[in-house]
Amino acid sequence: MKTRLADARVKFRHLQCFLAVAQFGSVRQAAESLSITQPAVSKTIAELESVLGVRLFERGRRGAVPTREGQLFMPHASASVNALRHGVELLARDEGAVAATLDVGVLPTVATDVLSGALRSFAGDWPHVSVRLLTASNAELLERLKSGAISFAIGRLADPERMVGLSFELLYNEPLAVVVRAGHPLAQGGGRPAQLDEFPLVLPVFGTLIRQGADSLLAAWGAQRLPAFVETLSVSMGRLLALENDAVWFVPAGAVEHDLRHGVLVRLVPPSSGSEEPVGLILRTDSQPAAAGRAFVEAVKRAALEREARGADVAGTRRTRGDATAPRRPPRQAKR
Repeated sequence: MKTRLADARVKFRHLQCFLAVAQFGSVRQAAESLSITQPAVSKTIAELESVLGVRLFERGRRGAVPTREGQLFMPHASASVNALRHGVELLARDEGAVAATLDVGVLPTVATDVLSGALRSFAGDWPHVSVRLLTASNAELLERLKSGAISFAIGRLADPERMVGLSFELLYNEPLAVVVRAGHPLAQGGGRPAQLDEFPLVLPVFGTLIRQGADSLLAAWGAQRLPAFVETLSVSMGRLLALENDAVWFVPAGAVEHDLRHGVLVRLVPPSSGSEEPVGLILRTDSQPAAAGRAFVEAVKRAALEREARGADVAGTRRTRGDATAPRRPPRQAKR
């Protein structure tokens, strides 16, 4: 009888708050992710602990750490939240049905054409499902996926210990591009930055896989002393610094494909290959997305195949013209 009463008193908001605090290990970060106040999160967790009659977190200098009871409760809370989301998604395809939300994690630098193509295709078949895109670092995407906060992620293959409980399906290999604005002094010398220390750099955040690729390219160029640099995964910020501050920007090629194609940015030719990183679909191995999630996964796969086909066509055209290594030089712009 007591168990039935406890079941009836556990609400969806209790489970959401519990999973958010467990995921971030912080009441503050959980509150930010849920767009509510810290006191509201603390009150909700206290309510849940009172209903269940156990402590779910130990709070201290390390933040909020799940207790043994919290760890036991976590997979069931996650399964309950996912089951409810799946049920809503199943109803969302029919005319006049309730609206549903599909939470998808993506890297900030993921190829924009893959994502835009997938969204365009998916919207036609699932008009009542809103796709909520969460952009974060690869490590954070994996943690959110494990906690059930997102249905799946488009990210990079991580170290084996981080991939426990997750599967990875390759979509494409993303080369790292080193770009500057059209008309930049470094773009006039054949693309090899002999005067690299004269310009600011925009690098991926330290500890990320693409930062390792950037460091490798810098070492290959023989950069002994780095100039002033900014670390960011924001494509909009990196683009602004490259266009307005004469910065040299290290960024996945797909994130700047549009600007390269239209001559706004110019790629500096790297000294060697080997800077490619695999980008793919990451899912949990213990559960699968509901119907809407599976449909979006298929839309992403189709968009990735179309992207590869376009890339092969472009490469074939360049070989025919006798230029297989570098894009056409854009019109020279007046120096600022």
